[in-house]
Amino acid sequence: MNSHLDLHIKPTQISLHSQLIPIVSFLQLLLRTSASMANLSFILGVIGNVISILLFASPIFSFVSRKTFWGVIKKKSTGDYKGEPYITTLLSTSLWTLYGIINPDGLLVMTVNGAGAILQLIYVILFLVYAPKDAKVKAAKLVCVVNVGVLGTVTAVTLFAVHKNTRLTFVGILCTALTIGMYASPLSAMSTVVKTKSVEYMPFLLSLFLFLNAGVWSVYAVLVKDIYIGVPNAVGLFLGSAQLILYVIYKNKPVSTNPSEAIEEEEEEEEGGSAHPARRGIEMNSSLGNV
Repeated sequence: MNSHLDLHIKPTQISLHSQLIPIVSFLQLLLRTSASMANLSFILGVIGNVISILLFASPIFSFVSRKTFWGVIKKKSTGDYKGEPYITTLLSTSLWTLYGIINPDGLLVMTVNGAGAILQLIYVILFLVYAPKDAKVKAAKLVCVVNVGVLGTVTAVTLFAVHKNTRLTFVGILCTALTIGMYASPLSAMSTVVKTKSVEYMPFLLSLFLFLNAGVWSVYAVLVKDIYIGVPNAVGLFLGSAQLILYVIYKNKPVSTNPSEAIEEEEEEEEGGSAHPARRGIEMNSSLGNV
């Protein structure tokens, strides 16, 4: 009787086992793939950190820009530097740091933007120390409004007014909108290149670093499925590609309009003697290291 039962049970067990084998194999493959994707996203995040910090540090070093803050310290004057790009980027990096803090998987976002915020704060302080009196007062007011008022309000609302489950969405939307808005300034540099047929105000290395930075963080965003990182970096990747294409087109072409004269003419037309949009574009380009 027992042997008869065994004859009916064993084939069923064998059949069940054979059905489970592909399922288990698939789960093992899925786990290995997930681990590989996690490792790849971490590696890309580290690479993104390095590139972003190099971009943030470009106002100190001359490998992507001819002007540096060492010159500001040496001359004890900000020259035609404008404080707005650094004040805006300080807000952006601070908000992205907050995003990284409230994001359970935001370590790499927090580290790169934390470093960026520290560097931008140094630039803002140097500007406030060495800027002419009128520019200093204007910048100080802007710092109070943007870096104290706006940042403080957003942080307070995020931590005390927004539900825990929606904090990431709230801060992510703000970060995305601000970062996309910051890409408007590099567009002015691209416009100047087309008008003057000169790449004088669009340094190649700066455009290349912008392209690489946006590309790395775009792939990272896809791997970790983060739309708030992905959208602004997709915009940055497009603009970085466009800048490189413009550089290839115009780098060896004879200049139809003297860039310096064109810049001076447009500067004279601007109210308040603010720096030319192309120069502001360069400064903002160097500040677009945040994710």
